[in-house]
Amino acid sequence: MSVSMQEDGSGSKIHLPADINWEMLDKSKFFFLGAALFSGVSGALYPIVVLKTRQQVMSSQIPCLKMAGSMLRNEGYRGFYRGFGTSLTGTIPARALYMGALEVTKSSVGTATVQLGFSEASSSTIASAAAGLSAAMAAQLVWTPIDVVSQRLMVQGSGNSSCGVVGLKCYNGGIDAFRKIICSDGLRGLYRGFGISILTYAPSNAVWWGSYSIAHRLIWGSIGCYCCKKDTEGGYKPDGKAMLAVQGVSAAMASGVSALVTMPLDTVKTRLQVLDDDCCSSSSSRRTPTVLQIVKNLVKEGGFSACYRGLGPRWISMSMSAITMITTYEFLKKLSTKN
Repeated sequence: MSVSMQEDGSGSKIHLPADINWEMLDKSKFFFLGAALFSGVSGALYPIVVLKTRQQVMSSQIPCLKMAGSMLRNEGYRGFYRGFGTSLTGTIPARALYMGALEVTKSSVGTATVQLGFSEASSSTIASAAAGLSAAMAAQLVWTPIDVVSQRLMVQGSGNSSCGVVGLKCYNGGIDAFRKIICSDGLRGLYRGFGISILTYAPSNAVWWGSYSIAHRLIWGSIGCYCCKKDTEGGYKPDGKAMLAVQGVSAAMASGVSALVTMPLDTVKTRLQVLDDDCCSSSSSRRTPTVLQIVKNLVKEGGFSACYRGLGPRWISMSMSAITMITTYEFLKKLSTKN
């Protein structure tokens, strides 16, 4: 892949390494190494996700640092990893679905758009957006039930008093939560918020991957001549450190906009999945809270800004996750390439 440089009037190009597509990968190595690498990434970022989730379900705004200090004093470090075992169990198959759908779609759509006459840049952006959309939809089949269980465990503090913050039942681990949800709500209880999860993550992933492709090219086109060496063909070739830096900056830029746009949907989704059936209703009959009820409660609690509770941790989490994910993902593809 080549990118033209804006600062260089000579028309020199940056020769980036060719993208590794689905046909070039050793599938068994790709999925096995991917499970190991992304499990480590999930473990490193999990405490931020716990903070974000707790802020979203609190009835009043509590600063992130104050909440983290309170958790550390009352629950210790274990409080930051509540539900991690359950989350990790679901992350492995969900990531496998995500990566498989991502690569298959990107390869298929990329080939089709080139054949239709689109430029290389347009083809890459369209293929990336379509791949992000399909990958998110496939992964939600596994992620939604895992989210429902793990998020309920995340918001449980030490002792029974913490369970009353958002009207939650108390659970003794992931298996107990799974059993109680099935007994009370059936299979539908595990897929509570599935629709809004699709509405949150599918467009978010499409925007993220499309924005990442555009940002990647813009950055190389703007600063490429300063961090590349001339090659034998008269163009420029980037070194490994420059490529890693550009991937990280592109990922952070793409995740910033995505987090800001989808934050209200994510807050509503989290409450829909975490709150008990009767905690949003004053009536004695049990019924699942609707999206409209949750939005009304949020606005009543703190105005429209209540929909953005947890934005700081989510922004940090998404940016860090995106940077580590894309650099790890590109590294994974290199490791998994066939001889």
